[in-house]
Amino acid sequence: MAYVEFFFRYFHVLAGIVWIGMLYYFNFVQTEYFKEAEASAKSDAMAKLAPRALWWFRWGAMLTFLTGAYLFQKVGGFAAAMPAIWMGALAGTFMFLNVWLVIWPNQQIVLGMKEGDGPAAAAKAGLASRTNTLFSGPMLLGMLGSKYLADISTQAAGTVSDLGLYTALGLIVVLEINALFGKMGPMKSVLGVVHCSLLLMAAVLGILLYL
Repeated sequence: MAYVEFFFRYFHVLAGIVWIGMLYYFNFVQTEYFKEAEASAKSDAMAKLAPRALWWFRWGAMLTFLTGAYLFQKVGGFAAAMPAIWMGALAGTFMFLNVWLVIWPNQQIVLGMKEGDGPAAAAKAGLASRTNTLFSGPMLLGMLGSKYLADISTQAAGTVSDLGLYTALGLIVVLEINALFGKMGPMKSVLGVVHCSLLLMAAVLGILLYL
C-alpha cells in the first residue's frame, strides 16, 4: 500500500539525517576539537558526550539500513533495481557495516568501555569513519540520482553499461578494503576527506555515464 511505502521512505530519510549528521559531526567537529581540547575537557567529553552521540549514530545507521533494505526491494526487486541504486546501496551497506563492526567496537575501547589497545582502536575507528564520510557523496548520488542518471546516460536506450556498473562497484569494494586494512592517506584532514568524497562522486558519475 502507498502509505506503507511512504512510512518507510519518511523514516529512511529521517534516520539518514540523524546518521549522516552524526557522521559529519564526528569527522568535522568532535575529532578536530579533541585535537585541541585540554585533557580535562577531553576526558569529560569522552565520558559524557561521545557515548550519547555514538548511540544516536549507530541506531540511526540501523534504522536507515533496515528501511533502505525494504525500499530497495520495492523499487523493482533486487534483480531489476536501477544500476546507480546498486552502487549507492553497496556504499550504504558498507557504511552500515563499518559503523557496527568497526567503528562502534573500537570506539568502546577508545572510551574505556572495554579492554583493548586504545591507540590501535582509535586508528581503526578513525579510518572507517573517514571512509564512511568518503562514501557519503557517491552513496547519496546513487540514492537520489539513479532516475536522472538513466535519463542522461550516453549508453543505448539510456541504460548504464554492465562494465560501468561493475567498475563503479569494484571501486567501492577496493576503497572498503582500504578501510579495513589500508591507510588514511589524503583523508586525514577534514578538507582532504571532503575533497576525496567529491572526487569519488565525480569519478563514479563519469564511470556510470560514459564507460
